[in-house]
Amino acid sequence: MSQYKQLFLIADSAMHDSAALQRAVALAEATGAALHIAVVIHNFHMTGLLSKSEQIREDYIQAQKHWLEEEGNLLRGKGIKVSTDVILARNALQEVLKCVAEMQPDLVIKDVQHESALKRVFITPMDWQLMRECPVPVHLVSEVRSPLPRVVVAAVDPSQPEEQISGLNDRIIQAANGLALQCDAELHLLHADDLTHTHLADVGAGTVTIPGFTNDLRRSLHHSFVTLAERYGVPPERQHFIEGPPVKAIATFAAQTQADAIVMGSVHRTGLDKLVGSTTEHVLYQVPCNVLVVK
Repeated sequence: MSQYKQLFLIADSAMHDSAALQRAVALAEATGAALHIAVVIHNFHMTGLLSKSEQIREDYIQAQKHWLEEEGNLLRGKGIKVSTDVILARNALQEVLKCVAEMQPDLVIKDVQHESALKRVFITPMDWQLMRECPVPVHLVSEVRSPLPRVVVAAVDPSQPEEQISGLNDRIIQAANGLALQCDAELHLLHADDLTHTHLADVGAGTVTIPGFTNDLRRSLHHSFVTLAERYGVPPERQHFIEGPPVKAIATFAAQTQADAIVMGSVHRTGLDKLVGSTTEHVLYQVPCNVLVVK
């Protein structure tokens, strides 16, 4: 049986034939899942249209509905069960989360909305908000080399297991494995960490590096990583334990291996951590592939 029964695509109102639409359609065809396509029109966009004329606003809404109707009919002709909706939202995130709560989809799919670093300082991107708040996995798509992914990478963190959220690594691997199985793709396991600056503080004397400490830590992490990989039957040639700053290392790995999807975890963040953003959030703007985020 298929893992996916219901897919929810947040369509880009300005780019109808988008990468996310291609991925959503391919997944629906491969798995037999029903597909719900919604265009979310933000309040600020509607305000701009209202300032021009009521007729322009109505024409815009009708154009989106017309496209959805045509796209829905086309996909139904391919045997896909499709439903569509145009959502007028003052708070886009809350409207999307409301739909998710009512629909209970297995996967939310959306095009990556690239924002500048300066803009991210003042406004939290919609993609980041979905990562943090959406209770179901979110697949953020920036490009599609092939409609279905061929190389799926589960990015895990075996360090400090006592401090890890219970079962997060397992959920990441299970989500990646489920996607790989349904798409007949390769499943790879990846851990990237920067151990070059590992040190301990010496009171009154700044910081010192303990000889052998980094090597011992690396061996311990590698052992935990291999144990995790073996538990899920990931062969050695698809196990990748690499060094370097995580965001850069993951981006480099994705480019070198032509990965189609990186599956990562997202945790609830507060305070400064929420402002700065997590590794997963920053990877979204640097990885030359697509990201599937597991809560």
